[in-house]
Amino acid sequence: MIDHPSSFEGLKIEDDSIRRSFEDAEEKLLSSRARLAKHSLGRETPEEECFLRTCFQRDRDRIIHSEAFRRLKHKTQVFLSPTHDHFRTRLTHTLEVAGIARTIARALRLNEDLTEAIAFGHDLGHTPFGHAGEQILAEICEGGFHHASHSVRVVCKLEKNGLGLNLTREVIDGILKHSKGRSGAILSNGADESLTLEGQIVRISDLVAYVNHDVDDAIKAGIISLENLPSSSAKILGPRHSKRIHQMVKDIISASYVGDKIAMSQPFLEATNELRAFLYEKVYTHPAINSQVETSGKLLRQLARWFQENPDDFKKRYCPPHVEISLNRSLTDFLAGLTDAHAINLFQDIYVPLTHLDNRFIKGYFEKGEK
Repeated sequence: MIDHPSSFEGLKIEDDSIRRSFEDAEEKLLSSRARLAKHSLGRETPEEECFLRTCFQRDRDRIIHSEAFRRLKHKTQVFLSPTHDHFRTRLTHTLEVAGIARTIARALRLNEDLTEAIAFGHDLGHTPFGHAGEQILAEICEGGFHHASHSVRVVCKLEKNGLGLNLTREVIDGILKHSKGRSGAILSNGADESLTLEGQIVRISDLVAYVNHDVDDAIKAGIISLENLPSSSAKILGPRHSKRIHQMVKDIISASYVGDKIAMSQPFLEATNELRAFLYEKVYTHPAINSQVETSGKLLRQLARWFQENPDDFKKRYCPPHVEISLNRSLTDFLAGLTDAHAINLFQDIYVPLTHLDNRFIKGYFEKGEK
């Protein structure tokens, strides 16, 4: 965080003196490469500045107080409906990304408030059941579906009953361009490049977080062991969870201290990509996870099919903030906003209207085949 002004003498709560003191402190303390709050590109709808907080501080607060942010605690990261208390959810992933990103931003004297705002908002558009849900929604949504662009839709169109959060352009840009896809490109180029170094920090911090915590969760689940990790990447990154993150963050800071890119050194980049490829080969496609992915995908597809065939029932359950959009677009917004538990309960309400049956019925239902 920016150091608190050394003296409040002369500052008045009634005017914007406190906010301006923080903006002045940014100009004095931050790197010339940082995006200063006073130089923000602004909001789509101009509004009066806060007397206390900078524009990026307000964005961070708006995101963490949003409904979409609260839903993240009940959305899958990798393991669906885990019984183990310590598996990651989409919310804990977001918090880990924010912590890593803030550390890097502070070391490079970049804007921590902007970095945190992007980090807290980067996964707001994720569906229930992780990437399995994303695949199903891509089938029914006109023009496809991607969680990064839907995160932007959430903050611009869906939150606050259709009013949106009216975030700054820098935060929206960072949210949109955080995703790396399966190719795992750490650095963006051209149209995919973030407007700010703070946005680039979140992009690379997202990778650092999920590569490491997915290894940790997979070990807890008994899918892999430490001994299974590629020896060459372990030699560079370290053998333990905390050591790997420490080494990766240290390398990013060192490689990014000058210039206009947030980067890793070549050895660390290669080791990270090797570890990521290992996860795709040994964890994300593991039969135990594939079974969960297939089951949850069928569940979400069945819900979509039901509401497409019964639009009146859908209208009873969901009142879209933008009445002019198509049924499929509105249905996509609704399904993407569900938590895992809400989706399961909704399925039971529609297809299994017997309250004594528990969620195990769903797995048996799909093992027998969709009807």
